[in-house]
Amino acid sequence: MPTVNEALPGFEHINRYWDRVHKMQAAKLLPGEYYVTEHDEVITTVLGSCVSACVRDRVFGVGGMNHFMLPISDGQGWGNADLVSTATRYGNYAMEHMINDILTHGGHRKNLEVKIFGGGQIIASMTSIGNKNIDFVREYILAEGLTLVGEDVGDIYPRKVVYYPKSGRVKIKKLKDMHNDTIIKRERKYQHDIEEKPVESSIELF
Repeated sequence: MPTVNEALPGFEHINRYWDRVHKMQAAKLLPGEYYVTEHDEVITTVLGSCVSACVRDRVFGVGGMNHFMLPISDGQGWGNADLVSTATRYGNYAMEHMINDILTHGGHRKNLEVKIFGGGQIIASMTSIGNKNIDFVREYILAEGLTLVGEDVGDIYPRKVVYYPKSGRVKIKKLKDMHNDTIIKRERKYQHDIEEKPVESSIELF
C-alpha cells in the first residue's frame, strides 16, 4: 500500500485511509468535522440535511471541506432574534475556522472558490432544516465576498460527496436506493449535540 502523507496539524483525528478506488489517500468526514489539506488527496462525506462547503485556493491547491448543520429551534420559530444569532454564530464558526486554516497553510483569500452541497429533505417531517442550512451558506458566501462556482443542494436524497481540493473537481452520487437510517440517526445525534452545547464550546464538535 502506498504511503499516506501525514495530516496537517490539528487534523490527526480525522479518519484517513488509502482509497483503492480513487488510488489516492482520502479523508472521511462525519457531521461536525472539517478537514484541510495541501496534499493531492480526496475528502469524502455523506450528507442528508447537513451542508458541506468545499473551499480551495485555485492557484495553490490548498483546500478543505466541512460538514455542518445549524442549530434549530424547538418549535419556537426563527423569529426569535437570540435563536437566529446563535445559528448564525455557529454557521460562521463552521466556515471561518476552515477558511482560516486554509489561509494558514498557504491559501490566499482572493484565490478562494467555493462549491456547496447537501441540504436534502430526507425526512418529510423535517422540511426546514436543509433549506435553512442552504440559505445560511449562500448568505455567508455573499457576505464574505467569496466566489461560488458550483452547487448541488436541496432535493430529497442523501448525497455522497467526493472532493479533490487540488483540482477542485467534485463527484456527487445521490443515494436514491439507500434503505437504512444510518444518516438520519447520525444527523439527529449531531443535532442533539450542537443544541445541548453552547456555541462558545462548539470547538469540541470539530
